[in-house]
Amino acid sequence: MASGSKKVIYAALIGNSLIAASKFTAAFFTGSSAMLSEGVHSLVDTGNQILMLHGLRRARKAADANHPFGYGMELYFWAFVVAILIFALGAGISLYEGIKHIQHPEPITDPTWNYVVLGLAILFEGWAWTVAWIEFKRGIGKNGLWQSVRLSKDPTIFTILFEDTAAVLGLIVALVGIFFAQYLGIPELDGIASVVIAMILAGVAVLLAIECKGLLIGESADPLVQSGIEAIIGREARIEAVNELLTMHLGPHDILVNLSLDFNDTLTSAEVEDTITDLERRIKAEYPDIRRVFIEAQSFRSHEETISAEDIYKR
Repeated sequence: MASGSKKVIYAALIGNSLIAASKFTAAFFTGSSAMLSEGVHSLVDTGNQILMLHGLRRARKAADANHPFGYGMELYFWAFVVAILIFALGAGISLYEGIKHIQHPEPITDPTWNYVVLGLAILFEGWAWTVAWIEFKRGIGKNGLWQSVRLSKDPTIFTILFEDTAAVLGLIVALVGIFFAQYLGIPELDGIASVVIAMILAGVAVLLAIECKGLLIGESADPLVQSGIEAIIGREARIEAVNELLTMHLGPHDILVNLSLDFNDTLTSAEVEDTITDLERRIKAEYPDIRRVFIEAQSFRSHEETISAEDIYKR
């Protein structure tokens, strides 16, 4: 999926770079507020893709003494920064330009530039969106779109998909606003289109921020992975019970697993050690994304007493 993520980002980066240049050119010659907003939108998206590539590069850094679990969560941080930039720069500048052109409307000159650029932009953005959608669809399975976004641990895919969706919607809004501003002779409609684009960007930014927040503070592994781990342990006769199973994503393909297990009392310490080694090997073989497994040997009764004592302390 890492290569798939890069493919999606590079497709969006190439498309947005070309589109941003053409939009700013059209805005310069026509004075369109909506077109300027769209140019800013594409420029912000281009910067976002560079940040996502930076996040992927940083996330691949090997673990060290200061970060013993690696740098995988840096990708989540940079995805959150992307959401902030979309809101602050994309939505903020579009809103400012829209309000300014509503208060001080200016007629659009030579709108042919706008129509040509918007038409080409829709084709480029449509291509980038298709690449992102195909890559995202691979991981959907039987889940719905929104459920897949909520379950996804790779922010690069759904971030680019959201960005491209907002870009296509923004282009349509800009095209409609420019057309009616010219056709009806109401230049304020161009500014209104810019405000609508700002609202679209703000909505996407909020959705991205919510999803990235969950990843940043630590999300558990997919329920199917957790039930699979429990099934592996359930087939082990040397284990009496699973006291606790904790999982957390340290990156899209880096899962931490903590287990508290009640071992059979007849086992020797050497046999317990062999069982732990065997379980860790089988869990990692079944789920390659699980990089670290920590297993604690503890009786069910002792575990319950520890949990109860912790609950009393928290009160």
